[in-house]
Amino acid sequence: MQNLTPDLPAIRSGLLESQGIAHAFFTRQGGVSEGVYASLNGGAGSCDDPEAVAQNKSRMAQALGVPAQNLLIPYQIHSAQAASVDAPWAQRPHCDSIVTATRGLALGVTGADCGIVLFCDPGAQVIAAAHAGWKGALEGVLDATLEQMERLGASRPAIRAVLGPTIAQASYEVGPEFVARFTAQEAGAARFFVTGASDRAHFDLPGFIGDRLARAGIGAFENLGLDTYADEARFYSYRRSVHRREPDFGRLVAAISLP
Repeated sequence: MQNLTPDLPAIRSGLLESQGIAHAFFTRQGGVSEGVYASLNGGAGSCDDPEAVAQNKSRMAQALGVPAQNLLIPYQIHSAQAASVDAPWAQRPHCDSIVTATRGLALGVTGADCGIVLFCDPGAQVIAAAHAGWKGALEGVLDATLEQMERLGASRPAIRAVLGPTIAQASYEVGPEFVARFTAQEAGAARFFVTGASDRAHFDLPGFIGDRLARAGIGAFENLGLDTYADEARFYSYRRSVHRREPDFGRLVAAISLP
């Protein structure tokens, strides 16, 4: 872990750092939000105080070296939709992945158990950020991201991708209907499940994301191996909030910017 600005911890990837790409997997620490949102909540869609979220976003933008309005986070809908951007927007697009070749923009996504993935092709100077929950990953958000990157000049063998804090298999219990949907829609998906108690199973979302990217032909993949559910001090978790019957939950932000 490295402090990008005072009191704002963030996790960085050796794979992206070696390419000179500015990025951060922000934790829940170093912000101004209170209660269940404490403290660096980046979720504009949460019920947190909008001013607190705006202040948190400003801190994250500063850490990345861009104006607050240039830290772009889409309106996420658990889809396979990806969009290219080349300027700050007036209204957030409804999608789960954004791609750019424009300097001065920081691309971000939020998550609280779902996979948050940052991409770059350092030679082509194309970057992307994707939100890959189970539904988006299954329906193709990672492939859609790569296709958008290719349209801007990226090459799959040159693309590097990093998976940030995500719920781990040991923490991700699912029911038989979940397993049935995956195994019906995705060939070989059974290997991402292990048997749990009674009729429960445990799903390996990080493993599934890594497998989809490997089969898509990217050059390198890094899984930071951080479990959002198990590490309450650093990460928000939707599932943990449900188990505790909390009214809402904060959202982590991962973001990337061209040098």
